[in-house]
Amino acid sequence: MTETDLTIHELRQRFADKSLSPLEYWVALEDHIAAWEPSISALYLYDPESARAQAKASTERWAKAETLGPLDGIPVTLKELIATKGQPVPSGTRAVELKPADADAPAAARLREDGAVIFAKTTCPDYGMLSSGLSSFHPLSRNPWNTTQNPGGSSAGASAAAAAGYGPLHIGTDIGGSVRLPAGWTGIFGFKPSHGRIPADPYYVGRCVGPMARTVEDAAFSMATLSRPDWRDGTSLPPNDFNWMDLDIDLSGMKIGLMLDAGCGLAVDDEIRAAVETAAKQFEAAGATIQLVQPVLTRAMLDGLDNFWRSRLWGDIADLDDNRRDSILPYIRDWAKGGADIRGVDAVRGFNQTIEMRKSCGRLFTEVDTLLSPTNPIISYPAEWASPTNDPALPFEHIGFTVPWNMSEQPAASINCGFSRSGMPIGLQIVGPRFDDMRVLRLSKAFEDRTGGVISWPQPPIG
Repeated sequence: MTETDLTIHELRQRFADKSLSPLEYWVALEDHIAAWEPSISALYLYDPESARAQAKASTERWAKAETLGPLDGIPVTLKELIATKGQPVPSGTRAVELKPADADAPAAARLREDGAVIFAKTTCPDYGMLSSGLSSFHPLSRNPWNTTQNPGGSSAGASAAAAAGYGPLHIGTDIGGSVRLPAGWTGIFGFKPSHGRIPADPYYVGRCVGPMARTVEDAAFSMATLSRPDWRDGTSLPPNDFNWMDLDIDLSGMKIGLMLDAGCGLAVDDEIRAAVETAAKQFEAAGATIQLVQPVLTRAMLDGLDNFWRSRLWGDIADLDDNRRDSILPYIRDWAKGGADIRGVDAVRGFNQTIEMRKSCGRLFTEVDTLLSPTNPIISYPAEWASPTNDPALPFEHIGFTVPWNMSEQPAASINCGFSRSGMPIGLQIVGPRFDDMRVLRLSKAFEDRTGGVISWPQPPIG
């Protein structure tokens, strides 16, 4: 293990015993990023000079035992959609006029309050509406496991940065799977908490902020900071007194559902099905009861959501001048343009399908305590593609396992459960009851402990 592979717990120990300073760690990480970034293009507004200054200030605080909070000196990135004061929020598209943000969004504000070293934003596709590293604004982001392949999205840069070892913590957003999908494709741990657990601004139906990391503990540790309420999010949950590091769990007698069919969309690859079934046996061996369950999603639900999202984005871009609208990634522009022909009543009917998803998810959780499923239905796809289908007429065929839990507001995570014959990661999704974020983290940690997690991460290119 190199210094750049240290976990948050290990870093805090080293900072406290003065065997490593935040500045020394950052300098080592800066070299590591320099070796990787030309190949994967994960970062936006990368500012190593500012990071050095932040790390130096943290080093001085640790020397005086006057740290600001639990993340003092820990390098962190934020997805580009999460505003940071004084910096633009291009939303992944050339269509947006670049203006400095007036204030930090809640996640950024909490991280600064606790002394984290925010050294960059991470890339995303246009308006965060693709599960891809493709953008009209950012360079093409690639998967560190194989740079010909896509990291997924829309938290594309965050997942690539985490897999490549750009420090222990990266913050993404998720409205239909945008934390979990790329986590599955890059082998990392991605956690979408209960809606409102981490305040988001702007907030809207299904949108969550979540940590992305190489280990469950690193993601869990960040939650004490990130989950402090913020008045700007009207769905922000009350203050919690969880011990986010209390990750032990007894699985004896737990009823765990196993969902291997999303109900619609892309068929599950045989290698993924086998890996998820093998993962379920780990929980069974620990005392849980596994029962096969039916899908919660239907074609009507997914198509209704498609109509609602098209209408919503078209409403945002319809008044742009032709030059700006034409600068949007064609895949997204053409998809959104379909919203121009959707009647208001049909857009509302589409929105109503989110309520149907919620009911369907709630019904399932009267029968099980938690749920396992694939995160992604397919192994991988080319870096240059806008989505796993690369077809704007079929934009959401890959989100069948992930999107229902955004609409039901339930916590869900993706954790690596193996690799394909081609060497690409496979993600296992773990879903818990609404508000029981700790159950998902504990189950994830139990699985990580039983399997050993990812033993060997991808290494920087040579030369």
